[in-house]
Amino acid sequence: MRKNSGTLNPALSRVISELGHTDEMVVTDAGLPIPAGVERIDLALTANVPEFLQCLDVVLAEAEFEGAIAASEITSHSPEMYQALRKRLDRHNIPLELVPHTDFKSRTQNSKAAVRSGEFTPYANVILVAGVVY
Repeated sequence: MRKNSGTLNPALSRVISELGHTDEMVVTDAGLPIPAGVERIDLALTANVPEFLQCLDVVLAEAEFEGAIAASEITSHSPEMYQALRKRLDRHNIPLELVPHTDFKSRTQNSKAAVRSGEFTPYANVILVAGVVY
């Protein structure tokens, strides 16, 4: 049977369905280093295709998240992206924690998977913390 809605990417669909409460996954720009041992779901085709926000929208529509972490540098280096990220997270009632980029990169080691976009905007990355629907 063919899936007709939500993500059509089988690896992304599987990873989202396997998330348990408090598991983490990261949605990344094209340049974030992905630690060894973290499953890479590489959607990048070329510069800015697909965009970070497009990937994030799909992930947010597919699962329940109770928290998010981003690099604090996004506020000064990419303020428009920061506002777009906040808007999406606020729409889903997901609180955002900002940490230094070095801490953010270290935290990605805990992620079950990294969904890599083609985004070229600096610091367009977010770690999502899985919640529960009840």
